Amino acid sequence: MASNALNTATAGLRVTQAAIGVVSQNIANVGTSGYVKRTLSTVSTGVGNSSVATGMINRNLDEAAQTQLRLETSGASYTGLIANVRGQLDKLYGNPGSPTALDGVVNSFAQSLQGLAADPTSPPARSTVVDSASNLASKIGTIAQGVQSLRGMTEKQIAIDVRDANAILSSIATLNTKISATFDDAAKADLLDQRDQKVTALSSYLDVKSIPQRDGTATIVSGSGLTLVERGGATTLKFDERPSLAADAVYSKVPSERGVGTITATQPGGATIDLIGTNAIRSGSLAAGIELRDTILVQAQTQLDDLAAGLARTFSDKTVVGTQTTSGGFELDPSGMQVGNAITIPVNVGGKDIFVTLVASNQDSAPVDPSLTTDSSIYTQTFKISGDPPTYDVNDVQDALDKVSLRFSGNGQLPLPTLTASGGGAQLTITGTSGATVTGASASVTVPTPDNQTLTGQPQFALFVDGPSNKLFTGSLDGPAQLTGFAQRIKINPTVAKDTSSLVKISPGTLNGDTTRPEFLYDALTATDRAFSAASGIGGVKARFSDSVQGFAQRIVDAQGAAAANAQDLDEGQGIALSAARSRYASEAGVKIDDEMSNLIQLQTAYSANARVLTAARDMLDTLMRI
Repeated sequence: MASNALNTATAGLRVTQAAIGVVSQNIANVGTSGYVKRTLSTVSTGVGNSSVATGMINRNLDEAAQTQLRLETSGASYTGLIANVRGQLDKLYGNPGSPTALDGVVNSFAQSLQGLAADPTSPPARSTVVDSASNLASKIGTIAQGVQSLRGMTEKQIAIDVRDANAILSSIATLNTKISATFDDAAKADLLDQRDQKVTALSSYLDVKSIPQRDGTATIVSGSGLTLVERGGATTLKFDERPSLAADAVYSKVPSERGVGTITATQPGGATIDLIGTNAIRSGSLAAGIELRDTILVQAQTQLDDLAAGLARTFSDKTVVGTQTTSGGFELDPSGMQVGNAITIPVNVGGKDIFVTLVASNQDSAPVDPSLTTDSSIYTQTFKISGDPPTYDVNDVQDALDKVSLRFSGNGQLPLPTLTASGGGAQLTITGTSGATVTGASASVTVPTPDNQTLTGQPQFALFVDGPSNKLFTGSLDGPAQLTGFAQRIKINPTVAKDTSSLVKISPGTLNGDTTRPEFLYDALTATDRAFSAASGIGGVKARFSDSVQGFAQRIVDAQGAAAANAQDLDEGQGIALSAARSRYASEAGVKIDDEMSNLIQLQTAYSANARVLTAARDMLDTLMRI
């Protein structure tokens, strides 16, 4: 009996001593980032479970709480970067209503035009218009340059994030190898802590899930299902960063058409995947960087390009409105159209109103990307004009109508029944067929010609031009689209800046006090509605938006301010969610000093009790030996 008691007490001392060591380690790591609380399990041994032995060192880990923590970490990185860049973008436009803000500069320009209309003979009034126009062009250009700078900054940040994520993936694979080869529980627990920390750090870059395996390793997959780490093998990420981004640098799945970097994943087997093209990254700072570079900032640039184009064309273009014919079609006079000018045809198809846009070009008819022209909708096609001055052929108009109709047959969009073009010269008639009712027709016609931009004989003239070559802005799609990046190139016509009388003179015989052109300029800026593309995101993501140039500028400032405020609210909400996830995770995995001290006292009591049993057993044996 004394022998059994001795063995039991000795085993109890060993187990208690090991448990005290685990508790001491917990206490020593209070506040250590990534450390997970340890506990020691015990195993009953001996005859009738009369003894005890140490079991495994376990980590108090709530896997559900850990998964939630990583999800919220990824979300917080995403909203944090979006809110940061959105805030910087909003600052580019200035405080709404202030004299230096975009809308304030537009308003100052409008006031200068109003002053000119009140006194066309005043040289100071004319000079004020020139100064205000130049200031507005400069303001638009400065903001546009700031947008491109933010895109370039985002491109660099993506490169940094890919580099850091790569290093983490490699570390996880190395830790997997060490874990599978380690049989010491304490050492393995330390390695598991390190790996969990790495996976959580990885989740700030992209959405990931960790799948534990029987050998102790973990398979790391992205939210889209792409395997990033499996045992000791890690996927390698690569980003082909571009040193600078121009306004026309956009993402494309076609490598030759891509002007920005993309993230490719090369798996251990050699397979390569374009993570941006496959939409494989859905959260984290990488997803935010991609959205900023390819969507949010591109849309901001589109808004500025639309504003610059509207500003130039509202003073240089006249709108020709068609008249309804007895046959139900619409007749209009598109003569004088230049490359880039457009015919807009509202059509009702099955009770739904759509816009068919035909853009003049020197090339054969081709589809048009809606983001390349302010006059466009998804139903947009070029039609050929030729000659000097350029003229159109009704057959070319019909060819464009047929092609746009064919393009939208059976592709999931609203099918477009065939429209018929007839007539020619100064009278073009557009008629709908069964299922399509033409409800109107209009054309934008740029009045000035490249070699005579001020004395046009009409109120329209080129107040703004496309620098540095002082090219007339018509919205041409031949070659690089003239609209793309125009916000960075717009400037006041140097002919007007040199001779301010052109703000009043329509022709050589115009009187100095003639108010025709000054009143036209003011009304064109403040009261004449223009179409702005759906790609600008103002008024909807699919519908064109109509407003005056002044009104559109105000909408841009309002939209950017609202987007920045919304992004900040989302980030604050995500921050709260992340804090809650951390608290939940720490409640299980974290070390609480009060609990550990209580456990230590209990273990010390148990140690003392086992020691007393040993002492009693020793005394009993000594007594027996003396008998």
